[in-house]
Amino acid sequence: MAKVLCVLYDDPIDGYPTRYPRDNLPHIDRYPDGQTLPTPHAIDFQPGQLLGSVGGELGLRKFLEDAGHQLVVTEDKDGPNSDFERELVDADVVISQPFWPAYLTAERIAKAQNLKLAITAGIGSDHVDLQAAIDRGITVAEVTYCNSISVAEHVVMMILGLARNYLQSWDLVKAGGWNIADCAARSYDIEGMHVGTVAAGRIGSAVLRRLKPFDVHLHYTDRHRLPAEVEQELGLTWHESAADMVPHCDVVTINCPLHPETENLFDAAMIARMKRGAYLVNTARGKIADRNAVADALESGQLAGYAGDVWFPQPAPRDHPWRNMPNHGMTPHISGSTLSAQARYAAGTREILECFFEGRPIRDEYLIVDGGHLAGAGAHSYSEGNATGGSEEAARFKSKPTIPVQ
Repeated sequence: MAKVLCVLYDDPIDGYPTRYPRDNLPHIDRYPDGQTLPTPHAIDFQPGQLLGSVGGELGLRKFLEDAGHQLVVTEDKDGPNSDFERELVDADVVISQPFWPAYLTAERIAKAQNLKLAITAGIGSDHVDLQAAIDRGITVAEVTYCNSISVAEHVVMMILGLARNYLQSWDLVKAGGWNIADCAARSYDIEGMHVGTVAAGRIGSAVLRRLKPFDVHLHYTDRHRLPAEVEQELGLTWHESAADMVPHCDVVTINCPLHPETENLFDAAMIARMKRGAYLVNTARGKIADRNAVADALESGQLAGYAGDVWFPQPAPRDHPWRNMPNHGMTPHISGSTLSAQARYAAGTREILECFFEGRPIRDEYLIVDGGHLAGAGAHSYSEGNATGGSEEAARFKSKPTIPVQ
């Protein structure tokens, strides 16, 4: 029998849903690159349900308990007295999400002597100390591509929201106003702008493809240059580094993984290289952008706007400067946790567990660390090292009451 410890975000304020706005999800056979969707033997949930919160349990309880395994699900993940800290000691498998990450630090890995597998229900395993996992021979896997398009759609929405001054205009309407000049004074078309992505993997490439019809000039930088035919098809300009690219761009979107090489990539010096009045969108990881440098740039006007849904740590403490800086479009980490994406990452998590329990190989594209080395998608995207430092700050969020959705 294995003990599976699963950390998920809280249920809705008013309780787990009994009905949903839509009755079903569109059917998708394959991802754009031809990769198949998750293929577990079966699922015990209805696609379109809320699966990523504690009440949804990723649809795993029946599957695991019928096989004789123990499933522990909690949202309490931060601090030395948390459920996660207590239950981790004898857990064989840990499942977490980027949206509500259970930071699996080297210290926690050292305490978890039974731990063999860490699964990210989603994309991005930077909340795991990858170096410690490598050293301990722990397998790290994630459900590659499950929510890449979800995030890409969110990026495009945020670019348009910033440039068109959507959020401030919406706030004005809610307040009973009709001050058109105040709304228009910060509103621009993106037509003709230069837009660049830091990384052009699955998410970055999807962003570029969705922006092409807006008649913008497209730029990218990536450690793996795209094929010449793709550059020609999309009209892309390639740059060797982010520092080389950002002076040319009116909009920069960050779509790279977090690892030691990208941590604080967008610091004060990088932001100073950007055009005055540029927009920065970050749905990758909060730690890629220096929190104080971003806030200062918005105050000074060096950045016209900053949007994203990723913070560090997560959840963000209530005094995090990004909550109250001017001209921002921040949301909780929701871009990759749509109900559509949840159906895919829940199914992918079950597929990984089935492989693990049956002794079958986990899909190469799902692997981040395996056999003491970066593997699969991890070897393509990550560098060995750790980016979990400072995550204990998330515990400060627990001491304050939750703010309900209005």
